[in-house]
Amino acid sequence: MKLAFSSNAYMQFSIEETIRRIAAIGYRGIELLADVPHAWPAGLLPERREAIRRAISDHGLTISNINAFMMNAVGDPRQPYWHPGWTDPDRHYRAIRREHTKRSLQLAADLGAPHITTEPGGFLAPDQTREQAADIFYEELMPCVELASKLQVGLLIEPEPELFIERFDEYLEFIARLDAPIVGLNFDVGHAYCVREDPQVWVPQMAEHTRHYHLEDIAPSRVHQHLIPGHGAIDFPATLQAIAKTDYKGWLTVELYPYIDSPDEAAKSAHKFLSDSIHSLGLAESAN
Repeated sequence: MKLAFSSNAYMQFSIEETIRRIAAIGYRGIELLADVPHAWPAGLLPERREAIRRAISDHGLTISNINAFMMNAVGDPRQPYWHPGWTDPDRHYRAIRREHTKRSLQLAADLGAPHITTEPGGFLAPDQTREQAADIFYEELMPCVELASKLQVGLLIEPEPELFIERFDEYLEFIARLDAPIVGLNFDVGHAYCVREDPQVWVPQMAEHTRHYHLEDIAPSRVHQHLIPGHGAIDFPATLQAIAKTDYKGWLTVELYPYIDSPDEAAKSAHKFLSDSIHSLGLAESAN
């Protein structure tokens, strides 16, 4: 099992310092935030892309994923992570999401990342039906699917509580319409727990679609607030065992963006808990 850490917890640090700190803690992978202040693709010159690639290599890390979900650079006052959404009624506004996704796919290709993650559609507008939202999401996503296929970079949809796709049956319905092998699932164990789809139950059911995992804990209330693994109610031993039984070879990326005031402490605590859990279960922790 390969542990990575998402750079979105280190938004108060440069990407170079973030890379150094994540490597020093003991992670072997890094999820690169395609957003300010780390790697916003629209403003990332070739020299900066090369500097990021070199820093990652110099510290012995591998990119586990490009996080193209968050879009703080736009600065939407409603919620900085989820807007613009794929299903926004304003076609000009949602086009920002589409073009950002295309740029993130190119960034992944340039840096040798295996895939990017994206939002699973946005919030439904008050007068918007699910059928209308699905049509919009499909039309906006297809140009990105075509580019992903051309670049051979995976395009992963991440179900999210309260957004258009929040449950696995909704993911399966939409993915069947796409009929595109380059599109896969980012299985976020915390998000699944929030919508009462316990991860240890759903890991085997979604294994053929899953290309990447996000790990975080959630309180017993199932309120969507990322916690350090071991600090909530998710059964991580059962979840890790379920993942191992699927013969998954990819990355397990810890995502703790709420901990921007103490990212080192959160990353260290998560690493110790997960490493100890992996070893106690007799599972192999891989370095690459």
